[in-house]
Amino acid sequence: MDFEQNNNVSEPTQPQTPEPVQTPSQIPQSAERRPKRRIGRKIFWGIVLTLSILANIALLLMLVGVVAVFATGQRGFIEEVIQKGPKTTKIAVIKLRGIIDDEQADDVHRQIRRARNDKRVKALIIRVNSPGGTISGSDRIYNDILKCRRETNKPVVAFMQGIAASGGYYVSVGSEKIIAEPTTITGSIGVIFGHFVLEKLLKEKLGIEPHIITVGEKKDWPSLFAPFTDEQREYLKERLVRPAYERFVQVVAQGRPAITDVRRLADGSIYGAAEARKERLIDKIGYLDDAIETAMSLAGLEEAQVVEYRKPFSLANLLSPRGGNMLKIDKTTLYELSTPQLLYLWAVPK
Repeated sequence: MDFEQNNNVSEPTQPQTPEPVQTPSQIPQSAERRPKRRIGRKIFWGIVLTLSILANIALLLMLVGVVAVFATGQRGFIEEVIQKGPKTTKIAVIKLRGIIDDEQADDVHRQIRRARNDKRVKALIIRVNSPGGTISGSDRIYNDILKCRRETNKPVVAFMQGIAASGGYYVSVGSEKIIAEPTTITGSIGVIFGHFVLEKLLKEKLGIEPHIITVGEKKDWPSLFAPFTDEQREYLKERLVRPAYERFVQVVAQGRPAITDVRRLADGSIYGAAEARKERLIDKIGYLDDAIETAMSLAGLEEAQVVEYRKPFSLANLLSPRGGNMLKIDKTTLYELSTPQLLYLWAVPK
């Protein structure tokens, strides 16, 4: 019993002293900084959230813009006012720049069609800066100009800048008047025909010898794998080059009746503006203001708003072969590169 009682006796408890209260000066500095750090974090994340919202809004606007750009399409043109005047009376400036090919001809065709259908357009100016190009493309543009003049009675003035040679001149003679800047190079009335011959490259460098089977003696004239023979050269000259040349001479004779001897000028020569004026290849030396004044005079206008047709920026255009997909090579591209070209083009001597 005594043993159990001794085990049940508890040890005396010591009185607990209260913990001392710390004064503000005794509080650690890390404890003071905690609220400030929390506030700093809130401000930081608030800024991040705000920037994120603004970025999402910007992306949404860009998406809407992209959709609008694609909706515009490759074929659309916008009007840019280059001279103020009454909106009810306009002169349309149609730009032809660079090598003339099918795509260029299509663009000019759509611009002329728009000007034809716009009753407010009283005259057209074809702004030419081109060394020429394909025969078919040049002739299509020339025909569009004649058709516009014939069916609408709207005067058309050609305004030459920089280079308006060969196909560039061919197109211009469809206009009622031709005005050229003082530094313009024009003329080059003639035709050029050529193609690549890969015989030495294939046989001597690559060890490749092509074998071709044809039915018809002239089926592979000219050939990529052999140079012209005298017979082939004469054949191609009479069948292709000469008819295209005669067509060029005829077009100039019809468009420039003041020239008494077109063939004398149609030897491929190029002319500066002063000599071209002397030979009556052009009507006047001047600038865009002079072309506008001439167009207004022919249309019987005292004032007019001058607009230029331009393509809006489009990602669809950027991804087109002309816009940025130039490295794509397919069967069509290879065919075009290997096909002989008959051109109204001013060829700079090598």
